[in-house]
Amino acid sequence: MSLKDRITDDMKAAMRAKETERLGTIRMLLAAIKQKEVDERVVVDDAMAVAIVDKLIKQRKDAIEQFGAAGRQDLVDKEAAELTVLSAYLPERLSAEALDAAVADIVKALGASGPADMGKVMGAVKAQLAGKADMGMASAAVKKALAA
Repeated sequence: MSLKDRITDDMKAAMRAKETERLGTIRMLLAAIKQKEVDERVVVDDAMAVAIVDKLIKQRKDAIEQFGAAGRQDLVDKEAAELTVLSAYLPERLSAEALDAAVADIVKALGASGPADMGKVMGAVKAQLAGKADMGMASAAVKKALAA
């Protein structure tokens, strides 16, 4: 079962269970997927769906930070609930140690050395670890590996 099918099934289950907050979040996710399909005239596969979920999660984290700074706890709670629902659709994330090891392997394979190769290494990291690792953490791991 593809991720898109799983999301659709979860939407139906949320409708039956009358879980309005969860249903709203899942509908927002499906709308983002449909928008991608319409804009680019493609059928979204699992990798694209994970990228969309990642983007929405990043938006939620940024919103939580902004609402927290503004003292809007009600909106922080709403965004946190959406973040929880969206996180269920991501594949298992790499641990910090596994991420460091994967980045070290990529740096070694590319023969990269020094901060000047950051862009080349990040391109390879994004291609290989998309959906498996948080790109902010991956960027920090690349900087650390290139500094060593």
